[in-house]
Amino acid sequence: MEYTNLGRTGLKVSRLCLGTMNFGPQTDEDKSHAIMDQAVDLGINFFDTADVYGWELGEGITEQIIGRWFAKGEGKRDRVVLATKVYGRMGEGPNERRLSAKHIRQACENSLRRLNTDYIDLYQMHHVDRETPWEEIWQAMEQLVSQGKVLYVGSSNFAGLHIAQAQFSAKERHFLGLVSEQSLYNLIDRMIELELVPACREFGLGIIPYSPLAGGLLGGVLEKESTGRRSSDSVKKGMEEYSEQIRTYEAFCKELGEEPANVALAWLLANPAVTAPIIGPRTSEQLDASVKSLEIDFSDEQLVKLNNLWPGPGGEAPEAYAW
Repeated sequence: MEYTNLGRTGLKVSRLCLGTMNFGPQTDEDKSHAIMDQAVDLGINFFDTADVYGWELGEGITEQIIGRWFAKGEGKRDRVVLATKVYGRMGEGPNERRLSAKHIRQACENSLRRLNTDYIDLYQMHHVDRETPWEEIWQAMEQLVSQGKVLYVGSSNFAGLHIAQAQFSAKERHFLGLVSEQSLYNLIDRMIELELVPACREFGLGIIPYSPLAGGLLGGVLEKESTGRRSSDSVKKGMEEYSEQIRTYEAFCKELGEEPANVALAWLLANPAVTAPIIGPRTSEQLDASVKSLEIDFSDEQLVKLNNLWPGPGGEAPEAYAW
């Protein structure tokens, strides 16, 4: 396993991050625990979750599954850099969502209880909250850090503007501020290259891409279809929209002798701004296969082919739209 710093911090995390969103809804607890055991054995020390995962209001099902895994002992908690999130609706009350100081405090306490731990390594704001001033958000986060309940703060689904606002506000308070941003990013969805990637690079945030396989479209869908596997409606729609590109992409991967899913992950890993793509295996076999992505090195010509096949927004702003 390879490791890198999380943004500008001294914290070392694995180049692959174990996403746990499937734990509960699609993967039962025993299999989820087995996948976490396997991830640690493979050297993956970076786990990502959220209080809303499990999708039962206020229950935090996925966090509970992880917490019961930690409770097994054997040093499991100490071996993991644990990331969770705050923002989503966790109850019927008006203050049981978003980023008020009240909700941040209560949500953190509830996550700590469910996760069976006394601290969170990376506490991520799941979305931007335009209704709450940064002074309030940072004061709440500073208190959690001073109490030792949170070590680092990150964001998710922010725009470049929000990163800048957050960091300037944190700097005024002599606070570290954001150290990472978790965004939708893959060969098909490249919009963040326009302004978010430059902002993260400027302010020293590590980028943690989610949906690196574009919901499965970059995971070898044509081959799976040929073996009789059924695709979801969203994947079918994507296959219709990108049919020619997917066909060319899978042919390219075949020439490389690599699985399409691993090529998609390796493309992200080749970007210096990326810390660790989030992989969300439903089975142990999927987890094992994903590690192969760390061994793929592209030539300049191969990267050009991929970028031409799946063009982004045209580069970074303002050159992409003004020059």
